[in-house]
Amino acid sequence: MATGNAIIVTSNPHGNFLSGVVSGTPKPGTVMMLTAATEMVNGKFTWEVADYDADGDQRLIAVLLEDDLQGKVSTDAYVTGTLCRLYCPLPGDELNMLLADVAGTGDDHAIGDLLMVDDGTGLLIATTGSPESECFICCETVTNPTADALRHCMFTGY
Repeated sequence: MATGNAIIVTSNPHGNFLSGVVSGTPKPGTVMMLTAATEMVNGKFTWEVADYDADGDQRLIAVLLEDDLQGKVSTDAYVTGTLCRLYCPLPGDELNMLLADVAGTGDDHAIGDLLMVDDGTGLLIATTGSPESECFICCETVTNPTADALRHCMFTGY
């Protein structure tokens, strides 16, 4: 279960807040990236779901926040062209992040398990292979989830 109703759990976050325009229909708790070769719209960059070269690539971590300024909650997806808020966490920041339900796996996670960003979805997955970055730690026990869900995590900075 997520902790609270917001993406940021840390009571006094000191990371960097950003704003932009969304491309696609991502949900809050997703890691986003700047849309390449796209000019600013009304002074705002366009952001899309993290789609790098491989799972666990070391890149900027910008987490999509809930659109509470328009009355949306952390489970409401964005719509292309909508203004969005993002948060770049600092090590130790706690957030409710979307953990992927990977087909064909149990997706069990224990407290302290390292997680990495899934290439193409921007969701967190269990570490496999030799990633460049395992940027989150799972802060709750997760057993056999049946869908992508917000889960309590801590940013490692690595």
